[in-house]
Amino acid sequence: MHQTLRITEIFYSLQGETRTAGLPTVFVRLTGCPLRCQYCDTAYAFSGGELMTLDAILERVAAYKPRYICVTGGEPLAQPNCIPLLQRLCDAGYDVSIETSGALDVSAVDPRVSKVVDLKTPGSAEVGRNRYENIAHLTANDQVKFVICSREDYDWAVSKLIEYRLEQRAGEVLFSPSHKEVSARDLADWIVADNLPVRLQLQLHKILWNDEPGH
Repeated sequence: MHQTLRITEIFYSLQGETRTAGLPTVFVRLTGCPLRCQYCDTAYAFSGGELMTLDAILERVAAYKPRYICVTGGEPLAQPNCIPLLQRLCDAGYDVSIETSGALDVSAVDPRVSKVVDLKTPGSAEVGRNRYENIAHLTANDQVKFVICSREDYDWAVSKLIEYRLEQRAGEVLFSPSHKEVSARDLADWIVADNLPVRLQLQLHKILWNDEPGH
């Protein structure tokens, strides 16, 4: 029996976020997500998609001759076969990252993969889904992201940064303004004023392509 995954899309673009922002990357977007964040910009990935074998996914990815692969969703870890896909991609020599909500167990993710774990703020409407046990599985290869929807979200994120000493557990801590909810300039000013050990993250794909599909 061939292992399969339900795939919404596979496309080649510039990475808009995270440590590899600006680098040409193949995105493998898995279908389905158990969360409903109020700012979600990929609701089209909640359902539908195409069943593909791991071999077919690897073949499609290889056609782009990429260096970087980002496995995303939806919530990619909601499909169990995401774990063997990540391993296969690493074995093929790619630099692999996974974007996950942090609501599901990350302990089985191949250590070669950079886990980008999104800690959900109160403003996301899904703060209750955070699986804080995942923090123990973070390494210097991983990244923690906060999407900031308000000054209250910022203060909450700072409290978690301090409580879990996240800058010591992960290679990067990323603060990103929620599109049209917090201005990037305000968030930048707050980070500088508090001298935080975090990186301001702007979403290049929104700036360049206004979130058009396929970017």
